[in-house]
Amino acid sequence: MILAFSLFLVTLLCVIIQPRGLQIGTSAIIGAGIALLLGVVSFADVLVVTSIVWDATLAFIGIIILSLVLDEIGFFEWCAIWMAKFSKGNGHLMFVYSLLLGAIISAFFANDGAVLILTPILLAKMRILKLEPKTIVAFLLAGGFISDSASLPFVFSNLTNIVTANYFHIGFTKYLSTMFTPYVVSTFVSITVLWLFLRKDIPLHVNVELLKDPDEVLKSKPLFYLAWVFIAALMGSYFVGEQYHIPISFIALGGALLFLAIATYFKAAKPWLTIKTAPWQVVWFSIGLYIVVYGLKNAGLTTYLSHILNALNAQGNTIAIVGTGFIAAILSAVMNNMPSVMIMDIALHDIPNSALAYANIIGCNLGPKMTPFGSLATLLWLHVMAKKGVKISFWEYSKFGLLVTPPILLVVLLSLV
Repeated sequence: MILAFSLFLVTLLCVIIQPRGLQIGTSAIIGAGIALLLGVVSFADVLVVTSIVWDATLAFIGIIILSLVLDEIGFFEWCAIWMAKFSKGNGHLMFVYSLLLGAIISAFFANDGAVLILTPILLAKMRILKLEPKTIVAFLLAGGFISDSASLPFVFSNLTNIVTANYFHIGFTKYLSTMFTPYVVSTFVSITVLWLFLRKDIPLHVNVELLKDPDEVLKSKPLFYLAWVFIAALMGSYFVGEQYHIPISFIALGGALLFLAIATYFKAAKPWLTIKTAPWQVVWFSIGLYIVVYGLKNAGLTTYLSHILNALNAQGNTIAIVGTGFIAAILSAVMNNMPSVMIMDIALHDIPNSALAYANIIGCNLGPKMTPFGSLATLLWLHVMAKKGVKISFWEYSKFGLLVTPPILLVVLLSLV
């Protein structure tokens, strides 16, 4: 256990700190290679891990490519400007509308897509609006939080969702029908709690006349209108694909490449540049880190967790759901949600309570917000903001996350009961 845990800890620290510019995927693959050489995992384990994560990872890449193309044609910037204009200059309404926009984008384009695409756009618009630094930080903190807390409704809304749905063979429709209510509750409660904590930093009035007209940012209006139809058709494809047992990555990645081809035809996108800038490091990150985590499973961590989860399950459904969610949340906050969701999935495998798989997802999606390194989305969010000149300290972020996350997490878990 000591060897497996030490290797995991060193790998995770390299992912978080990125020494000498070492990318997250490279660190994870190096850790996986060392785990294999030291016998912490076997080659058979590598094949098992790959079979678990390949669909989730390729689906994620597809969603990000689609997001990048939509961003290139001005889709998200149009949404952000329209949202600001719709608030009619009311700062508090703008705060609420920006979070609603973040919740919708996170649901349809994944939490990482929301962070990578929406954060730079919102930051740019807030600077145009000449908002004070504390107001910008408030909007960005809230936006970063909602990107994870709202990544619940669809299988593809978060990597943790795809991994768990595949692991427990949960269909697209079944997943949506179960998680739609927690998504609505999470969005509403998150906005309410975030507003209560940050309302003093939100101005009463904002001069939205400083912003462009939304249509001015579009590269092609016909393509913009086509994008709405395409997204609707893509959503329908997920439901149809479920009937024929088509892997979700085939639809997500295939749809993204098709729309990229359409955008190229309209001369609104550069295909090679889009594919090149897609976060391919996430592929190696997912496979590598999961291999390292599988070493913890071999060392007995999941067996220990199974005993705890079985004891919780014996106390009744409410205690089991809340307890499972908070265990997943704490693990995610301490050791990142990607390895945590896999450890918890394995630990839950033989427990006869399907609701606990969903509780695990909720815990792994919301729990990471308690620390800056809890999720890949947060690490990306902090990286994007640092590049734009906005820095939030470890303590400032953690204090905010630890205060806001537990009450929201509790209410969302109770909505699952």
